[in-house]
Amino acid sequence: MVDKEIVREWLSKANEDFEFARINLEEGKTFFAQICFHFQQSAEKCLKAYIIAQELEFLKIHDLLMLLKICLRKDSSFKQLQKDCEFLSTYYVDTRYPVHWPTHFSQDESEKALQSSKRIRSFVEEKLLLFI
Repeated sequence: MVDKEIVREWLSKANEDFEFARINLEEGKTFFAQICFHFQQSAEKCLKAYIIAQELEFLKIHDLLMLLKICLRKDSSFKQLQKDCEFLSTYYVDTRYPVHWPTHFSQDESEKALQSSKRIRSFVEEKLLLFI
């Protein structure tokens, strides 16, 4: 039996990442690498919420394309998120050491990350209406 509260928690954390990034972008902050990272994190948490809700194989990974592949096992319509997942995957940072943190992202890329993350978030939320 699926614990709906856990699904809601994942969606809540996804929303926090999304709103943090969106607000910083709207306020004109130039922390584009961090903004893009949080949009990627939002998408990741949304996909994981769906995986948990559907009782699919849960892996402790950050690879959006692999998470998407897991979602596709249940619902082929997730295929439409492929390009957004590919795009956002470039913004995941595996380390927190500053020397490895990318700094070359632009406002334009951040705006595109916003749109990709928003599409994934909306799509998953629609699929999980029973849980939210």
